[in-house]
Amino acid sequence: MSGLVVENLTIDHGAIRAINKVSFKVPQGKLSAIIGANGAGKTTLLRTLSGLKDAQSGSATWNGKSILRQKPEDLARSGIMHVSDGKSVIAELTVKENLALAGLWRKDKADVAKATDEAIELFPRLGERLQQSAGSLSGGERQMLAIGRALIARPKLLLLDEPSLGLAPLIIEQIFQTIKTLTAKMNLTVVLVEQNAIGALKIADEGVVLNLGSVVAVDNAQTLLNDPAVRAAYLGF
Repeated sequence: MSGLVVENLTIDHGAIRAINKVSFKVPQGKLSAIIGANGAGKTTLLRTLSGLKDAQSGSATWNGKSILRQKPEDLARSGIMHVSDGKSVIAELTVKENLALAGLWRKDKADVAKATDEAIELFPRLGERLQQSAGSLSGGERQMLAIGRALIARPKLLLLDEPSLGLAPLIIEQIFQTIKTLTAKMNLTVVLVEQNAIGALKIADEGVVLNLGSVVAVDNAQTLLNDPAVRAAYLGF
């Protein structure tokens, strides 16, 4: 199938088995939320999919091609972008310089300029702070910069790691709605890793619940939100 297919993926983190035979699929143009408590293996999973960590066994393919054991920069050039929490921006560079990094390797400079304008239109606050250092931005603004920069690369698969971490509720709502809009508007495939399970499931098409490195539920996001057992165990209500 087209999209992301993960099958029996097993990943060790030192002496710990962080991910154990995890399988799930994300069809092209859909948003899948990976939820679970801290320590469930969510970030390790995302780092492996983006080439930052090796798996012990299993497979992960994007549109039929393996993405395991690939260099992160090669995956990025093939359209797979990983956005970690706001730490991924370079604090010493200005907002404008951070945005420019996404287009350095792209040959179509006219489209890079267009994509940059679109990112600023999507996050107007970035346009107001183009000459400021990224280190002077608030947490929410750094997250907007990280996502905006990734979009300038014209990704097909976007891997988002905890975009709501440490942000105020109103900013979280804005970030989540932007992600939902982008998925539909750009036909993006999105894997959203989140501890904010309720917020993530509200915007997702499907949800994957991880517990101690194993999948305990995969279903339509709304179904998971309405499942009393899932709500009690993982959503806190």
